[in-house]
Amino acid sequence: MRIGLYFGSFNPIHVGHLIIANHMLSHCAVDRIWFIVSPQNPLKETASLLNENSRFFLVHKAVDKELKFKASNIEFSLPRPSYTIDTLTHLSEKYPQYIFSVIMGSDSLQNIKKWKNYQQLLKQYPILIYERPGYPIDLTLSKNIEVVKAPLLDISSTYIRQLIKEKKSIRYLVTDEVLEEIQASGYYSK
Repeated sequence: MRIGLYFGSFNPIHVGHLIIANHMLSHCAVDRIWFIVSPQNPLKETASLLNENSRFFLVHKAVDKELKFKASNIEFSLPRPSYTIDTLTHLSEKYPQYIFSVIMGSDSLQNIKKWKNYQQLLKQYPILIYERPGYPIDLTLSKNIEVVKAPLLDISSTYIRQLIKEKKSIRYLVTDEVLEEIQASGYYSK
């Protein structure tokens, strides 16, 4: 089975994430998408980060009804900060029957040289890239890069958190299940 790993803080998960994942499922050589919730991204600040278990719960709520999607908290039990290559190595050892690929935006690809053991990642794993405006894709980095034209929405988790702080609606930017949980728990409103 071929698994596409979609790494992220998902702070919170929104429909843009789901549209990209669904597009990858439909247009790439993957049978399932696992949303890997990163407890601590070494390249991002953590001040506005909702706790990892709450973010994982929101991802689970968002993907629960889609049989080919799975929320994963695998990085919660691995050393921190989370490094993609370490997670891939762990998953490859734990599930030798699966073929893993990494889903990322072209903005992340532009930063990949800052990643731990990025050469190994580019050499060993297929990389499925969706292009973000203003972030051209350098195909000379690896022969394992596949560019996928995915529909993009100009929304972000940062924008959603700002709307919540301003007491504005986030309806249709997140799933109904995620919206209900954010409202019930008061996430991001402080």
